[in-house]
Amino acid sequence: MAKIKITLKRSLIGYSQDQRRTVRALGLHKINSCVEQEDNPTIRGMVHKVEHLVKVEPVTE
Repeated sequence: MAKIKITLKRSLIGYSQDQRRTVRALGLHKINSCVEQEDNPTIRGMVHKVEHLVKVEPVTE
């Protein structure tokens, strides 16, 4: 299955606890931290919820 690279680009200060938990569930901790996740509907929904905080790129193998 395809993978996507998710990078945290903005601070979580001032955002709701729900959005903070979503970012943590994606595996992101600090600004500019990156994770690779499987590209599936669950992850896409989480990314959509915090799309103003993260940058998403496809991973080419």
